[in-house]
Amino acid sequence: MFCKIVSENVTDAFCSSDPRSRRTSDTVSKRNGLVLIQIQVLQTSRRGRSMTTSRTLICLLRNDLRVHDNELFHWAQKNAEHIVPLYCFDPRHYMGTHNYNLPKTGPFRLRFLLESIRDLRNTLLSKGSNLVVRRGKPEHVVAELIKQLGSVSTVAFHKEVTSEELNVEKKLKDVCDQMKVKVHTCWGSTLYHIDDLPFHHISGLPDVYTQFRKEVETQSRVRPVFPTPEQLKPLPPGLEEGTIPTADDLQQTEPVTDPRSAFPCSGGESQALARLKHYFWDTDAVANYKETRNGLIGVDYSTKFASWLALGCISPRYIYQQIKQYEKQRTANQSTYWVIFELLWRDYFRFVSVKYGNRIFQVKGLQDKSVPWKNDMKLFNAWKEGRTGVPFVDANMRELAMTGFMSNRGRQNVASFLTKDLGLDWRMGAEWFEYLLTDYDVCSNYGNWLYSAGVGNDPRENRKFNMIKQGLDYDYNGDYIRLWVPELQKIRGADVHTPWTLSTAALSHAEVSLGENYPTPIVIAPEWSKHINNKPRGTGPSPRGKKGPSHTPKQHRDRGIDFYFSRSKNL
Repeated sequence: MFCKIVSENVTDAFCSSDPRSRRTSDTVSKRNGLVLIQIQVLQTSRRGRSMTTSRTLICLLRNDLRVHDNELFHWAQKNAEHIVPLYCFDPRHYMGTHNYNLPKTGPFRLRFLLESIRDLRNTLLSKGSNLVVRRGKPEHVVAELIKQLGSVSTVAFHKEVTSEELNVEKKLKDVCDQMKVKVHTCWGSTLYHIDDLPFHHISGLPDVYTQFRKEVETQSRVRPVFPTPEQLKPLPPGLEEGTIPTADDLQQTEPVTDPRSAFPCSGGESQALARLKHYFWDTDAVANYKETRNGLIGVDYSTKFASWLALGCISPRYIYQQIKQYEKQRTANQSTYWVIFELLWRDYFRFVSVKYGNRIFQVKGLQDKSVPWKNDMKLFNAWKEGRTGVPFVDANMRELAMTGFMSNRGRQNVASFLTKDLGLDWRMGAEWFEYLLTDYDVCSNYGNWLYSAGVGNDPRENRKFNMIKQGLDYDYNGDYIRLWVPELQKIRGADVHTPWTLSTAALSHAEVSLGENYPTPIVIAPEWSKHINNKPRGTGPSPRGKKGPSHTPKQHRDRGIDFYFSRSKNL
């Protein structure tokens, strides 16, 4: 009412043309002075009130630990005076898995996460902001911050798709509703935005990847990346940044870095962008990706983007943008396309999770198929510890246990071995991967284990990998096995794939005693015999470090997704 009166008085004094409203210059001057005083008082009042009720936005970060192509920051920068980038170390992430009570977060992923958090804080500091870190459930932390700050207008976060994350989102919305704070959500985890899919509803998502891929590629488009802000609005005055916990704080041990690792990389957006620059622009390795992606030894046989993608340290849209730029400036071929092909697999498993909900975690899978899975812990322990007596399986499982990483080719094989050769519940393998993988992504992990177990998105029935054929195809001379199973180092060439077929004299010469320093196989599949009998004998290197004849792994059409595992016709 005061504003209206002042406005009307100003109009009367200076704008009216009615003679009855005219005043002497003295009267007008006095009134003008009063009006100006009133306006100054009003402006001061407004300024004071804006300082106490300034718009503060909380941006809750989860699997979106980056500044580039981040819609949350783009939106908040336009709608807030203060931005609170918040990360919560949720205690639920450090409990046991649902079925077999394995640790949810292992040492390698935790180290990668802590590196990513530290990197994000440094990036935000360089832009005039900071990362606020708290330990606790997000719904509790956010409620406390709303009370503490008194000026929070909105809590914003990226949407997730699986039940535990959705439950957190529901609790956050309940808290905000009770405290009269708005909620703003974004979709930012996939290459293609969920709203741009060419299906009327998510229920229309095809159950076969190839059909999904063809429809999306022909009918949808990838949205452009959001610009990276030069500066960000500051934190509210007086807000403590919070200490980034150590592994010890979270009751974890710091893992030892193994020099044999094919993924000796650190977490964080800075490292992710540097990796892309190295793989695309510095080495042109991307131009040969399709030919090398099934490698086993070394860093550059594949993109290695998966760990950064899982935490959102790099955007799939940014990778796509860089691929398109590379194709314009350098070369476009099957390899450059295949990186996009793999990103589409990642999208697909996320959309499958939206479509099927908790069925991705259930033993019968998406097909509601009953399989008489076993729960033999002795067999499971042999598998997870790399003591199956099948060297190609053991090498891969030991690499995982020692580094938190395993190649795409390895994942396909050890998953097939667990489900098809040992007949164990596929969820045992899924939860072991959840524990150890640095690049664990809930949708890709469970989607791929469903696929491998034959209860997911696979049009082929009874898909099974032949461990001996696969080993010979991808580790012809056995170099990879000798790298990770040192007790077999003195077995020459391809013989290392099947030590149980060697003579007593050959084993003795190699200093191998089956059942003592290396186990006898816990299972031998009948189909292995064909490849055992046809494999080359005694060729290639014996002592570690000496090179034998090179052998490029065979490539097959549609073989392998870079992040987990996929379709294959020639197994």
